[in-house]
Order: sequence, then C-alpha cells, then structure tokens
Amino acid sequence: MILYESEIEQITLELLRDENGYTLAYGPEIQERYAPELGFGDPILQNHLRAAIDRLNPRIPEAAREEAYKKVLRTSALTVIDNNEAFHHLLTEGVDVKFSVGDGKSRTDKVWLADFTVPENNEFLAVNQFTVVENSNNRRPDIVLFINGLPLVVFELKNAVDEKADVLTAFHQLKTYQQVIPSLFTFNAFEVISDGWFAKAGTISSDYSRFMEWKSVDGIHVVDSKNQPELESLVKGLLNKKTLLDIIRHFIVFEKTKEKTIKKMAAYHQYFAVNKAIVSTLRASVETDTHFVAEHPAVYGLPSVEQQPKGDKRAGVIWHTQGSGKSLSMVFYAGKLVLAEEMNNPTIVVLTDRNDLDQQLFETFNNCQQLLRQTPVQASSREHLKKLLSVASGGIIFTTIQKFFPEETGGVFPTLTERHNIIVIADEAHRSQYDFIDGYARHMRDALPNASFIGFTGTPIEKEDKNTQAVFGNYVDIYDIQQAVEDGVTVKIYYESRLAKIVLSEEDQKILDERVEEITEEEELTEKQKSFARWTSKEAVVGSTDRLKQVAADIVRHFEQRLSAADGKGMIVCMSRRICVALHNEIIKLRPQWYSPEDDKGAIKIVMTGSASDPPHWQEHIRNKDRRKAIGNRLKDPKDPLKLLIVRDMFLTGFDAPCLHTMYIDKPMNGHTLMQAIARVNRVFGDKEGGLIVDYIGIAQDLKNALLVYADSQGKGQIAFDQEEAVAKMLEYYEIVVDMFGHFDYHRYIKLDAKSKLDFILDAANYIADLAEEQGGSVVRNGKERFIENVIKLQRAFGLAVPHPKALEIRDDLAFFQAIKARFSKFDETAKTRTNEEIETAIRQIINDAIISSEIVDVFDAAGIRKPDISILSDEFLAEIHGMERKNLALELLKRLLSDEIKTRSQMNMVQGRKFSEMLAEAIKRYQNGLIDSAKIIEELIQLAKDIRAADERGEKLNLRKDELAFYDALADNPNAESLLGDQVLKQIAHELTENVRNNTSIDWQYKQSVQAKLRVLVKRILRKYKYPPDDPSTGEYTVSVNRVLDQATQLADYWTKGAISDFSKGNNLNVAV
Repeated sequence: MILYESEIEQITLELLRDENGYTLAYGPEIQERYAPELGFGDPILQNHLRAAIDRLNPRIPEAAREEAYKKVLRTSALTVIDNNEAFHHLLTEGVDVKFSVGDGKSRTDKVWLADFTVPENNEFLAVNQFTVVENSNNRRPDIVLFINGLPLVVFELKNAVDEKADVLTAFHQLKTYQQVIPSLFTFNAFEVISDGWFAKAGTISSDYSRFMEWKSVDGIHVVDSKNQPELESLVKGLLNKKTLLDIIRHFIVFEKTKEKTIKKMAAYHQYFAVNKAIVSTLRASVETDTHFVAEHPAVYGLPSVEQQPKGDKRAGVIWHTQGSGKSLSMVFYAGKLVLAEEMNNPTIVVLTDRNDLDQQLFETFNNCQQLLRQTPVQASSREHLKKLLSVASGGIIFTTIQKFFPEETGGVFPTLTERHNIIVIADEAHRSQYDFIDGYARHMRDALPNASFIGFTGTPIEKEDKNTQAVFGNYVDIYDIQQAVEDGVTVKIYYESRLAKIVLSEEDQKILDERVEEITEEEELTEKQKSFARWTSKEAVVGSTDRLKQVAADIVRHFEQRLSAADGKGMIVCMSRRICVALHNEIIKLRPQWYSPEDDKGAIKIVMTGSASDPPHWQEHIRNKDRRKAIGNRLKDPKDPLKLLIVRDMFLTGFDAPCLHTMYIDKPMNGHTLMQAIARVNRVFGDKEGGLIVDYIGIAQDLKNALLVYADSQGKGQIAFDQEEAVAKMLEYYEIVVDMFGHFDYHRYIKLDAKSKLDFILDAANYIADLAEEQGGSVVRNGKERFIENVIKLQRAFGLAVPHPKALEIRDDLAFFQAIKARFSKFDETAKTRTNEEIETAIRQIINDAIISSEIVDVFDAAGIRKPDISILSDEFLAEIHGMERKNLALELLKRLLSDEIKTRSQMNMVQGRKFSEMLAEAIKRYQNGLIDSAKIIEELIQLAKDIRAADERGEKLNLRKDELAFYDALADNPNAESLLGDQVLKQIAHELTENVRNNTSIDWQYKQSVQAKLRVLVKRILRKYKYPPDDPSTGEYTVSVNRVLDQATQLADYWTKGAISDFSKGNNLNVAV
C-alpha cells in the first residue's frame, strides 16, 4: 500500500494546525490527562468547557455559570436530531440564566459557550483517535474538532488509494456511529468525510447526495476536482476559525415539516454569496453620499455592486442557477441580516409576482423560524400590507408585488414608512413588472422611499433589461449551470425533439389564414385583442383533436418506456386550460386505469385555476390553493402513485420535486419563463443522471436564444444537453460490456428455449467469473466485479437514453446482461448491503421478451444437479458438487449453501457460527487473491461442509441438546476453561446454565433491564460455583464471560419460545415463562 489512512489523517491534522491555527492532541492522551474523573469515553472535554464558560462570561455569577454548564450536559429529547437542535440553540443564542442581584431582585442574562465575534477568544482543538463509549459500544472517530471542549465537527477519513475505501464508505460509517454513540452527535454541527482526494460536509440528517464539497477558500477561486484534491480546500475554506463560527451561527438551519426535522447547512456558493450580499446591503442602506471604492473586479467581467455608491438603495442581484438552493440562500441572508447591528432590527419584505410562488417561498421561510428568530407573516390584502409595514422595526413580511399597485389607476401608493432599515428581497428579479415608469417598482418606491432592494434570480438578466438594474443594481454573485452540475448540486438537462405536426392542405391553410386575417383587420379591435386573436388561431391548431390524439399516444408510449428504465415523475405543459383538459381526456382513454376523480388517488392530474363560470367538464380539475398544494405534495413524494401532472403555468417556477425527471412541453415558451420551467427536472434525486425535456411544439430556437443570453452574461455550461450525448455515453458502456465476452457468442441466447436459456446464462456467467486481469504485478480474478459495475453504469445510461432508437436496439442485449448480473447477485456468498443506486437499479430491471418464460425452472435443475437436503450436506451431494464441470458455478452454489447454513447455525450457536464464518471468509479471500484455484477452493469448502456436519454430531457424542451445546461452546471460548476444568465440568455448567437461564426468562426479557440484572447475578453465581476461570484473575471479574453467556441466551430466545409453544401444544407443562 503506497498511502495509508493514517497518513491522510496526519495530512488533515497538519492542515488544521499550520493553516488554521488549531492545537493538536492525541485522543487517548488528552482523555487520560484532562478527564480522568469523568470516565473514559465521555464526548465532552468538560474541563475545557468549564474554563471557556468562566473565561467568556466573567460578569455572570459563578452559580449561574454552573447552572449554564449543567444545562449543556442535560439532554431531554428522545431523538438525536431533537437533542442536536436543542444544543444548537444554546450554542448560537446563549444559555439563559437567572440570578440574584441583591435587594430581593433578580436578573436574566445569557451565558455564551463561544465568542462568535472574536474567534481567537475560543479554544480550537483537533483530536485524533478520540474514544467515545456508550452502551458498551466503543468507537473511535478519526478526528474530532472541539471548540471550547465541545465536539462540533467529526471527521471520518478513508484511504485515497484503496478503491473500496471511498467517501461513501466513510458516510455509512458515520451513520453507524450516530446509532451506537448518539451522545457524540448531540453536539455535532456537521460531519466531514474524505479520502484525501474528495471531501464533503453534511449534517446528521443529510443523505449522501446532500454531503457537498467545499470548493473555495475565498469565494473567488474554485477547486477543479478533476485535477486538485478537495480536502485542502475544505479544511482551509470551511474549517478556518472565522468561517467555522460563521457557519455555525448563521448558516445552519433546522427545517421543519409535518413529517420530520431536517438539519441543513449552506453549500460554499450559498455561504460566499450571502456574505457578499450582506456587505452590499449594508453599503446600499447607509445614509451617506460618499462612494465605495471597489478593490476586486467582478469574476465574470460584469458590473459589480462593489462599483456602486454607498446609500444608493440597490443591494444588487444574486444569480444562482435554478435548483442550486436559491430559496434557502434567501433564508440564510435574512437570518444573518436580522442580527446585523448596523441594520438596527430591520424589516424584511419578501416579494414575488404570483400567489403560488409567494406560498411556496413563505413555507420555506416558515419552516426555518429557528434561524430567522421570528415568525414570518403573509400579507393577505393591501390593507394588511399597510398595517404590517407601519411597525417601528422588525418583521419578515411576504407579499405579492401586485399589492403595491394603487387601488385607482394612475393613483399614487401612499408612503408607509421612511425608515432606512427596510430591505426588499425580490424573487426572480427580472420580471417586466419591475419598471420605474408605470410599473410596480415605482409604487414600491413611493411606499418605501428609503428601502434597499436585493434580487435573487435563477436566470441571467438580459442586456436590454435596464429596469432590473435600475431597481436592484449590479451582480453580487454568480453560480452558473456548469459549476452546479460539477458540484453535484443539480443534474444535467437533456433535450429531445418529438415535434407533433399537423398537415393542412393548401386549401385548408388558405381558409384558416383568411379567417384570422378577417378578424385581426377589424378596425375597432385593440392591439391586445388582435394579439389574442392570433394566439387563439395558434391554440386552435395546437389543440386540434387529431393532433392531441397523436401527442397523447406518444406521451403514454414515451413515458412508460421512461418508467421501465428509471422510476420518477413527469409533467406536461400545455398552451391553454382547454388543451390541458382535452389532452387529459385523450390520455385516460388510452390508460383508463390512471384516472380517479379523487384528489388522493390516480396516476394523472391537472393543476389549474378557474371559476364556476368555466365549462362544466372543467370543474373537477379546478381546485383551491390547499387542494392544489396537496396534489403538488403527491407529485413530490416518490412513493405516491401520481406519476403525471398536466399544467398550463402552475408549478413552472419555484416548485421543487426532485423525483421529476421528464417534462413534456407543448406550449410556446421563451426567455426566463422557458429556463425556469425546464429547471424543474434538474434536481438531484437518488441516482438520477439527468432530467429530460421533450419538445412537441418546437422550442429548440428559443432554447438557443436563452443560451445566448446566458453566454452574454458570462455563464458557463449549457442549459440543455442534446440527448445524443446520453446515447453516446450509453454506447460507450455497452462496448465495454460486449468486449468482456470476447469470443463467447452470447447472441445465441435470444433463439434458445426457456430451459436452455437458463443453462446458457450459467455458461455465460461462468465465463465472465473466470476473467482475470493483472493488478500490481499479480493476477486478480475480478471478472464478476467488473461486469456488475459496468452493467450498472450501462443500465443508468440506458435509463437516460430511452426511448432513443439506439437504446431500443441494445435492449435485448441489456436484458441478457441483467440476467447474468441477477444470477451473480442471487448466488453471492453474503447478503451484502446495497447502495440506493443498486437497489433502484435492481427494482427497475427491464422486463423484456428475451428473458420472459412461461415455465417455472428450478435453479438446481438448470445446473444439472439434484436439490440437496441442505441441513444434512450429505457426502453424495458434496461429491456431486465436486464433479461439476462448471467449477465457477460449483463454487458459487457451495458458497451460497454454506453461507446460508452458517447463518442458520449462528442464530443458534454464536461461537460455532462465528468460527465457521471466519473459515469461509478466509478461504474465499485466498481464492480471490489468486492464491488457490477454483478446484482447490472447492475441495476446501467441501471439507468445511464436512466440519459443519461433524459439529452437529459432536453434540450427540457429548450427550448435549442443541441449546446446551451452544452454552458449552460459549464457555469453551475462554482459552483456559477447557484445559482447567475438562469436558465433564463444562457439560455440568452448560446444563445448569441452560436450565436456570431458560427458567428465568420471559417474553422480551432481553429488552428489560431488571431481568438482565437478575440473570447477570445468576450466571456469575454458577460460574463461581464451578470455579470457572475469571476474565481477569487479579480482580476475579466475570464481565466478559457473563456477557458472552447472555449474548448466547439472546440468540436462543426464539428457539426456546418456539419449543415451549410446540411442547405446550402437545400437552406438556413446561416450567418456562412464555
């Protein structure tokens, strides 16, 4: 091994010390030196915490400081996340204490656990190999970062050069720690996983996909992950003292939903953008005419807010591409701004231009009240808005921009307040409404003459759009599509053209044109009416019956093919509400089982607004706000049967459904609206490779035009990728898999009958399993692993490419490859834990005629051997295995049978099961490392099978029942016991233990502390009675031995219960409490 995990650990520690000024300590030493009275394994360095509380709070009486200290140590909630949230509140808001000030008076104050203003007033300690002991579980995370004795960051590191030791393995290990030593994670701010190359940070509730890289130290230069290791950037950028304290106080949020609490932390692009925005807001809102001199040019060569004067009321625009967490960035911004002393408790107005967007954004803010330190309020009317804005300070108010329009046309909106500490946050700050001549911006400025404006947008501002710049100013920060995809924040969007054309005869086209021309040439029509007439003519063509039938049939066929390859949801965007209803009706004619009139049932729904005056057959699709929200929630839920949603313009902005992977567009769209809409499919979800936009109306040019705007704004990355790229990637993986077969002609499989197919699959699998390659100078037999890995990649690429003709061409081949992969999986030696990716892939295996059989074929029959009596593992059966021609198949069968047999024995006899399991694992390891061939390992496994059979016979020879033999083996596991006491004494102890333990157990005894305590005393008494050798002769303690006996008793609990019930049913009266 050219690099060890310990060296990655040392690199990390040196970075923390040399770059960030941390003090380093070795876990065992510091625990021995500083906390001997606490007991080894306590998660807090209590002496350090006490010293910090005293140092940071000298004006608080000692008794009150002691009270605060005890509050920190006290946990009252049942779950780790609830305890974590409670502690986070104490850390960031201070510990409330009450103390006497004399004369019978008392005062309430705060005890601070950390100084968030001056980082150097805190103690930063990086401890490696720090041991935590909880409930007999002893765990040692690689590195723990302590601030003032509090374990706030936990590292799990892996080896950069070990393929199997990746960051995903580190993630799973941290999740195990959370289960077995939860007290450590009560105090955890966030976790870090790294293998030296890759480094990610996430919270205790983050899925793996939400562990994110920290790719910048300064917010300007971004690490190229392909050529630079990420660990150094994360340590220097995220874990420097100032940033770490800033993240903990201002950039961690506990988002609450009805189902659960989710702890989230800012990604690097959100962190740097929000801090730039805070600086710009403070500049924009001051009362002065002096000018601000820019020190740094804008990264993208665009005008920057740094070039704007102080007090100009324009805080700027944050352009972060859709799907990159814009809403949460607004929350972080608002949360930090309300604490800024310069703002003197500001009032924040959050502005949208549509009711549904207002509701969606309000819910995000409302779920994050802990960070905002107040409850946001929605303005229900103009009068309510006026009332909310009439306060002296404070408040977070949500409103639509329309509420700023005066009640009378041409009127002036009254001035509500002249305060300077009002900040207006506008979502999607590029709409046409923001104009100063007669738009809403003018009326907002009338109402709030000294407010400062900041805009957040997911799309760039067009050069011609002078209004947005006039209202908000220049760019604060840019995070483009390419960077978002590289960072794993979003997925790529692919484009597929499936234009649905209607062929009109020249005569019909002429008549249509003449009729439209007649209408639009009438002098009394306004320009708006003429425009509507032209739109109506296009709508009539797009919504013609024949065309909609064609589109409906194609969507059904296309979407079903998509679902066969990758689970997810779809959205259809139509030109009008009439077309929404008509297309829905055409689809349910083809798939009536998808329809249900109930909101909570059915696979397809329409979401649209309307009124009682709309046609009767539209009414079932017209819903109020709450019902529309409920259907939106159904679409967001991957497990809900709702699969397709039809909309006109609802849910096209601000709606976040990660499982949405396909959007069918049958509506003319352009510019920002188009870019916002297609971004609905770019959210990260499971192993989703990308989102797909299917174009039925011809938006290709509009996409190109939108990309020109994007390029003009210096954004990097394409808005949408041609589906041909996905096809190319699929064919690349396909060639790799095909090449593995070499001269083996797998195409013969298609023409075989069902019985022969199963046989052929075994031959193909045997061929693949025997493939080897040279690694590090030695030959490694890894054909199976390489095949499975590449088939998984091919399946994922296929899911993105289908239903492209080239994808359909390789469908039968892929089905065959999957059949081999399935055979490997079914005969794996152990039930390995799968990643979500693999589970998803396994469930979604493509069903194809090539592998469908009407026959039921037994696997053992197909292998050419009779089905064995596994519990006996007879000599005849073992001989049959030994004589099989397909040695790799023989090996797989034997591994599977032995693994199952050992697992069964482990449930009964703990020691015996462990012994045989280790023997099997060791033999397999030697085979995989090329030390022995398939013939030799088969011989060894056959011998192991005979040893297992002999172990059964040993109980008969000793005249012991199965449960007595299990206790005998547990007792004999002590290396001195058998030699000191001999067989006969051990048999007596085993017999007495069996009777006494069994007679003193009851249902669920293993979960009852009182019963366990009684059993410990009982077992210890029996061991001492027979002079069983103690674990430690110097102390005479039996802790390990007693635990071993009780562990074995736990294994036998089900066996005893079943035996008692069986005996009772036969009329025997057993002295057992069941």
